[in-house]
Amino acid sequence: MSGSELLKALAQHQDADRFKELHWEGTFQDYLDLVVRDPRITRNAFQRLYDMILSYGTEEITFQREKLTRYKFFGDPIGHGQDAVFGLDRSLAHFVNVLKAAAMGFGSERRVLLLHGPVGSAKSTIVRLLKKGLEAYSRTDAGRLYTYAWVIPDVHGEDELAPCPMHEDPLRLVPETLREKLVAELNARAQSDFKVTVSGEICPFCRYTYRTLMERHKGDWAKVMEHVRVRRMVLSEKDRVGIGTFQPKDEKNQDSTELTGDINYRKIAEYGSDSDPRAFNFDGEFNVANRGVIEFIEVLKLDVAFLYDLLGASQEHKIKPKKFAQTDIDEVIIGHTNEPEYRKLQSNELMEAFRDRTVKIDIPYNLRLQDEIRIYSRDFHPDRVRKHIAPHTLEMAAMWAVLTRLDEPKKAQLSLIQKLKLYNGKTLPGFTEDHIVELRSEAPREGMTGISPRYIQDKISNALVSLQDVNCVNPFMVLNELERGLQHHSLITNEEQRKRYRELLALVKEEYEEVVKNEVQRAISADEEAIGKLCQNYIDNVKAYTQKEKVRNKYTGQAEAPDERLMRSVEEKIDIPESRKDDFRREIMNYIGALAIEGRQFDYRMNERLHRALELKLFEDQKDSIKLSTLVSSVVDREMQEKIDVVKSRLIKNMNYCEVCATDVLNFVASIFARGDTKGRGHE
Repeated sequence: MSGSELLKALAQHQDADRFKELHWEGTFQDYLDLVVRDPRITRNAFQRLYDMILSYGTEEITFQREKLTRYKFFGDPIGHGQDAVFGLDRSLAHFVNVLKAAAMGFGSERRVLLLHGPVGSAKSTIVRLLKKGLEAYSRTDAGRLYTYAWVIPDVHGEDELAPCPMHEDPLRLVPETLREKLVAELNARAQSDFKVTVSGEICPFCRYTYRTLMERHKGDWAKVMEHVRVRRMVLSEKDRVGIGTFQPKDEKNQDSTELTGDINYRKIAEYGSDSDPRAFNFDGEFNVANRGVIEFIEVLKLDVAFLYDLLGASQEHKIKPKKFAQTDIDEVIIGHTNEPEYRKLQSNELMEAFRDRTVKIDIPYNLRLQDEIRIYSRDFHPDRVRKHIAPHTLEMAAMWAVLTRLDEPKKAQLSLIQKLKLYNGKTLPGFTEDHIVELRSEAPREGMTGISPRYIQDKISNALVSLQDVNCVNPFMVLNELERGLQHHSLITNEEQRKRYRELLALVKEEYEEVVKNEVQRAISADEEAIGKLCQNYIDNVKAYTQKEKVRNKYTGQAEAPDERLMRSVEEKIDIPESRKDDFRREIMNYIGALAIEGRQFDYRMNERLHRALELKLFEDQKDSIKLSTLVSSVVDREMQEKIDVVKSRLIKNMNYCEVCATDVLNFVASIFARGDTKGRGHE
């Protein structure tokens, strides 16, 4: 395809009608007609931000006896999950509730929303999502908003457009004396339940222009409105429209005019005064963020003078540009900070006023293993990584990260690994959801310390790029990389903490041994037909036992007593004691009976513990026919090699191993079997 043909093909994809919609212009009267049809176009910044989040939908979830609303927006539907936030449903629900209260005018709209948490806990990601969401929402019909420009004749009589520098709502042009009557009329005619309100005054530049035109037209407000051209406004951080970002710099290079605008010295000669609004650039971050959101990066690192600006901006919704009166703003102020900076704020008595004007929202690290794994799976999925990542590599790295964030359980019979599994939704014998709620209440600051996802991501990256001659990265490579990095980790302040993290790495390696041992056992005993037959045999015997009946021997046809030895050989694999065997068997039969009432047939895969017990029993029966321990020797006969190849093919086909890591894991597990360590932790 030639260049001209390519250009034509691209041009056909342009949507001219859509462009016209986004660049709509009309008179002030046209705007009033739009307000009557859809009053929501006059929403304030908090209302628009809250509605934007809701527009992506919600779902109700119950997690550890707590009912929460999950907001689908934080899954990043705009960026196809690239900035998705995982596992922070509780914190995000709290944040959106604060926005809801602000949108309803209950007081939170007069506060700085302060996201507080450890480094790398997704504070910046959340704000980035909100800014991206607002940009996209302003392009939709539901998220429309409008501003205006002045049409002013120049010295040659030609019309010049002078946009409102702070993108204000056109309704602010209505004088105070007329607002009540106009609002009542608009709400009476409105085709929606939403009530229009008008608050605040126009900016100094528009006030000067308005006053000049009122003098020219002898106070005829209607004539002045003929100079107003209303236009649709599309929020854009890059174009500095409705979205602002402020980042601390060193004291010598930072000036408060970055927030509220500065004098345009080149125009002073033209207008004769530095207090003429035409000689002032209303382009500070507060100015450009009007009608949208402003982000303060590491807000508590700001100089005290900047924090004073925040006091008025949050409480009174006003800023004070140099040489001008206080100016109204309408924007959501979001800051984020880490733990040390926040502690410094708490200890500073001089900053009591600022503390009183903030709503702190804790953004901790993930405490659910499955959500932590999702973070790394997003960054290291096969489409982005050329090397094969062995199964459980990301899982083990995530497990260590979560373990560093957990407090040791106070219950002596509960290990830290078991606590992690309970938090991850796994059921453990003897523990209910009430125990999990109790565990959380014992450790209210859990997740505010520990290893950040960034460290894990960096070390996984190191393992991928540093081992040039390796085509497959396994868990031990990554865990060793994590351990090497501890020596130079900038946030580990003492040797005791470093020692604890190394001990947790050893714990994860032990857990990995159990995981791969179980997987190889599954691969060996992966004969579905054999498991099905064993299950049927077990169920037949349990049924006869619980109903005090006989079992008919398939070979002799004779009625025999239930095979206690068979039943116990299965139950012992998942640590069912002799004293609890009757309870376990009744539970199985009750479950089968309940399924039968629903017209469903029992399948051993429905019961995870029974499935595991059957696999272990079958493995026990078959392990002598395939001696993996022979792998550690140099002599393997042909028949044995064929059996090992079958196991390897099952690992590759069913469990996402490659040829390299399947061989490695078989050798690793063979060495475990060779030393006689074959018992799995099936009960966990």
